[in-house]
This record gives sequence, C-alpha cells and structure tokens, in this order.
Amino acid sequence: MSTDLLRYVNPDLRGRKLQLVSALGLLVFLSLLFYVRKREADAIREETLANAVPTVSITNAKPGAPTETITLPGNIEAWFQAPIYAQVSGYVKMWYKDYGAQVKKGDVLAEINTPTLDAQYSQAKAAYEAERAKYNLAVVTAQRWTALRKSHAVSEQEISVQEANMQAAKAQLEAAEHNVNNFAAQLQFKTIVAPYDGVVTARNINVGDYINKDGNISDKNAVTNLFSVADIHKLRLFISVPEAFAHILKPGLTADITVPQFPKRRFTAKFLTVANGFDTTTRTAVTEFTIDNEDRALWPGSYAAVRLTVPLDENTLTIPSSSLVFQENGAEVAVVGAEDKIHFRPVHINRILDGIMEITSGISRADRIVNNPSAALLEGDKVRVVTSAPGYEIDPTDLN
Repeated sequence: MSTDLLRYVNPDLRGRKLQLVSALGLLVFLSLLFYVRKREADAIREETLANAVPTVSITNAKPGAPTETITLPGNIEAWFQAPIYAQVSGYVKMWYKDYGAQVKKGDVLAEINTPTLDAQYSQAKAAYEAERAKYNLAVVTAQRWTALRKSHAVSEQEISVQEANMQAAKAQLEAAEHNVNNFAAQLQFKTIVAPYDGVVTARNINVGDYINKDGNISDKNAVTNLFSVADIHKLRLFISVPEAFAHILKPGLTADITVPQFPKRRFTAKFLTVANGFDTTTRTAVTEFTIDNEDRALWPGSYAAVRLTVPLDENTLTIPSSSLVFQENGAEVAVVGAEDKIHFRPVHINRILDGIMEITSGISRADRIVNNPSAALLEGDKVRVVTSAPGYEIDPTDLN
C-alpha cells in the first residue's frame, strides 16, 4: 500500500528537497573553505609581522680569570763565575782539577814552570845583595868622614857629600828590596788556586802548554782562560719581562721554572731585583731571580722555561669577539634594553685573546649583549630575542 502511495508523490517536491540538501552541502563546504583560507591568511600575517622584527641571540659578559700565567725564556747562571788566568808566563807543569771537580777556596788547580821568572828573581836577589854591600860601605865611609869633623881634617862639603852618598845608597837598597819582593809576589802565581768554594766548569790547559797573562796561547787561533770555577750553591735566573707586566716585579714574587734535563721537576725562583729600565728594542726589563741549589741539580748555562702567575683586574669582563661592533667612534657592543630595543655602548678593550675580548669599562654582567649583531641594526631598533640551538653557537668565554 505504501509503495503505491509513493507513486502518487509530487515529483516537484522531491526535486526541491534534493536542491535544498545540495545547497546546504555547498554552504558548509564554502564555509569550511573560507575558514581554512582565513587561518592561512592569519598565519601568513603573523609570520610576516614576526619577520619584520629582527631576531637576535644574546650573551652575557663573564668575569675574567683572577690570574694569568705567562711563560718566558730564562737563562740560569752561577752565583759566582770566575774565569781564571795566569799572572805569569811559563809552561804548565801539572794540572790537578778536571771538569766537574768540587773545590774549596785555596785548592791548587795547577802549577806553572817559570824558568824566566825564576832567573829574574835570582838576579833581583843578587842585585839586592850588591846594593846592600854598597849601602854598608857608604855608611862606614860617612861615619869616618863625620869623625874627622872635630879635627877639621876635611871640609863640611866633603862630609855632606858622603852623607848624601849614604842616603842614595840606602834608597838604592830599598829599590832593590822592592824589586825582590815584586818577583817573590809573582812567583806565588806559579800556583793556580781556586778563588772560592765551587765546581770547575772549564779546564783549557794541558801539561806543557805555554801560557801568559792573556791565557793559554799555545793555540794562536783561540786564546782561552786556564780554568773556570763556579759557585753553584745558589743560582741566578735572568729573564726579560715585557713592560705590560712590570707592575708585578716586586719583592715576594716567585716563579715556577722547568729545565730540559728535568722536565717533570719544578723549581722555585725568588725575585731579587729588576733593571728599573726597559730595553728600547724589545721593551722588556731584565729581571733577576735566585734559585736555591743545595743538591747541585741545576747547572749554570741552563735554559729555563719560567712561569709567572700574574694577578688580573677583578673588574675585567670577557665577551666573545663576535659581539663587537667597530664604529667610527671606536669599539661598541649592541645591548638589548628593557623594551627589547637596541642600544649601542662604547667599550674599552683591555686585551684581545683567542676568540674573546677583555673589557674594562662600558658593560656589566647583567647586560644582554647581542652576539653576532647584524650590520642592519640601528640604535633604537626593536628586536626579538631567540635562543640558539644547542651547538649552533659556542661562546668562547665558556671555553676559558
């Protein structure tokens, strides 16, 4: 029965229903499409607005290290170093101390044969005896002439002449005596002795060598001293300190040193004095330290690597070198203010290190400093602070 009734439904009514359903579907589709397009437009607008504000990554100034260690080359020298020469000419009779020998003051190092000097000394003694005989005769003669004064057998002039001859003979005797003493003193230098306690660092003679006061002249191409003796119970260390560190050179300063022969051992040197003047060529000051060397481990002439610990200004801050902007007025940094606006501040650079700058004025630790600022940034520009991805930017100040 119902099937039969449907056959009699108005066809126009069914068409209208289908049109209504289609219109509703189209309306829903258009509404959805408009919503999606609006969302996309809003997203594009927001992205465009966001891109219109520059993005920056920031860094903060960090305090500098409280101290710094500088390494300088140094030369170690003996506390005393004496090149020993002969005072007389002759031939080496024998030497008794070789390289490295420990000697005490007065120890005999060598003996010299001096045949010429020995002959001169004998001649001087003979001349002295002759002058003494002449003097004795002059004394006796003067006394005899003086005894004849009472009898007026001789004139006063003749007496005065004899007395003067006696005085002249006395002077000649004294001169002969001094000549003997002179040669006797020279004979003492036939024996070469150590001037103080120490170690023999050089022996430049052999038995039979001819020497004089210039040294060993057996080899005409190289005149050398006979011996060198060094006192090494304490050593002197000399370094050239740059003028930038001259303010630390004062009593109480110590240095840590190493030498090639003992790479794992550390020695301590104490400040002794400074030249109080700079070399105009190197702009350094010669500085002297002392090293206790009771075990005689260190030798004079050694090279030393000298490490000095230098206190730094506690107000010094460090920033990455990439944070600097060089303007016509000098170095500046871009700081992000409270309203995320850029402000350029002049800074004073103390030192340029590896990837970082030491700054002494112009910034504080609380300042937000732009890292790698764009050349397009201007004073007062508004920026947006972003955080760099891990590992994308490495702050050099974190590596120190």
